[in-house]
Amino acid sequence: MNNNSFFAMLFRMKLINRWGLMRNTRYETLSEHSLEVGVIAHALCILSNERLGTKLNADRAAVLGLFHDSPEIITGDMPTPIKYFSPDVKNAYSQVETVAAERLLSLLPEDIRSYYSPLVHEEDEELIPYIKAADKIAALIKCIDETKMGNSEFSKAGEATKKRIKAMGMPVADMFVEEFIPAFSLTLDEQSAGELNA
Repeated sequence: MNNNSFFAMLFRMKLINRWGLMRNTRYETLSEHSLEVGVIAHALCILSNERLGTKLNADRAAVLGLFHDSPEIITGDMPTPIKYFSPDVKNAYSQVETVAAERLLSLLPEDIRSYYSPLVHEEDEELIPYIKAADKIAALIKCIDETKMGNSEFSKAGEATKKRIKAMGMPVADMFVEEFIPAFSLTLDEQSAGELNA
C-alpha cells in the first residue's frame, strides 16, 4: 500500500546541500535553488515572449523549475565535475536519476501521478532549454554571492558559468545576465535605490 509520502519527501529538499566540493560561506539548499530556478525560468519566458515574440507558458516553466532537481532528494547533489567527467559517467548518472524519479513518483497515489511525472522527468521539450538556462543563471548568482563574501573559491566557477551561459546561444539568457545580474553585486542600499554603479 502506498504511504503517500511524496510531499514529505519533496519537503526534504531543504536538507540537501549543493556545491559539495567547494568551501561555502553559506550553504545553499536544493529547496532554495529550486525556487530560484523557478523564478528565473518564469522571467526568461516572459522576456522571450515580450521581446522575441515567443508564446511560452511562463507559469509552466516556473513549476518545472521547482521540480527540476527533485530526484536529488534521493541521489543527493552530484557535483558537476563528477557528473560530466565522461560520457559513461554522465549516462550512468542519468540512469540513476531516472530510477530516483520513478521512486519518488511511486510515493504518489496513482490517480494524480500522471500530473507530476512530466515535472519530475522534465518532459517539456519547448521549456527545458529555459529551465537549463535558469539553472546556470542561478549557479552564477551563487558564485556572485560567495565572491561578495570574500570566498575566492567561487571566482573561477563564476567565470566558467558565465561562459557556459553564453555558449548556450540563448539571446534571452544573455539579456537576463546583462540586465539583471549586475544588481546581484550591489549592496542592499544600492539595490533598493535602484543605483547601478559602474
